Amino acid sequence: MDEENGPVTTSEALPARGPALREAAIAAVVVTGAVTAASWLLPKSAGGTVVGFLFLAATWTLVWRRDDETVKRYGLSLGGVVLPGTLAFRPLLRSIAVALAWALGFAAVVFVPFYFGWHFYFARAIGEAAFGLRLNSDTMNEVLTNFVVVALPEEAFYRGYLQSRLDEAWPRRLRIAGAAIGPSVLVTSVVFALGHFATRPDPARLAVFFPSLLFGWLRARTGGIGAPLVFHALCNIYSSLLSTGFHLEGG
Repeated sequence: MDEENGPVTTSEALPARGPALREAAIAAVVVTGAVTAASWLLPKSAGGTVVGFLFLAATWTLVWRRDDETVKRYGLSLGGVVLPGTLAFRPLLRSIAVALAWALGFAAVVFVPFYFGWHFYFARAIGEAAFGLRLNSDTMNEVLTNFVVVALPEEAFYRGYLQSRLDEAWPRRLRIAGAAIGPSVLVTSVVFALGHFATRPDPARLAVFFPSLLFGWLRARTGGIGAPLVFHALCNIYSSLLSTGFHLEGG
């Protein structure tokens, strides 16, 4: 899932800047429009699945149907799972281990301060209610949904395709903690946040811009979408557990 070749970052990418930007902009507008329409027009029980399918279909059209080297360059080989030929289990297991290590490491650092910040933000709604964690059969269903229906499709499109395509137009010039970063991380996070707001126009939805920056850094640092995928899913699950634990609706 990780440690793949990143997108082209040298001056060789500069002649393709115009086409890359146009393609990325058109893809972002079309996909955002499609998932927004699906979210508004379809019942909630089906809308999420259709939205996930639309992200995956867009990623297949733009990247996965192309040659293996392109798929790897966009960080979308998923440890070789989506590539033709015999699956090599040792590299796959290594990719999974790397993705889990990065994601769990970030979770260990971020989740504790997030808990206190979240509690402070919702203090009025929570009052003095005690936290009560309820795990049941729905919890496992939510875990699978967040990994397969939410995080995988979104990370495939936003971090796999969009961030990588923008990197081909805007070479990465800034190095932050071992990751070569360019404007693509910021722009992709803006599109990511606006897409969430469009599907449900709640200003709080724009806050996903900030974790998106971390997802983008993980994509740049590891070379694949495995680590941001796992961390994205863990963030969603953790937020949901906090909401249900404090008896808040719609968390």
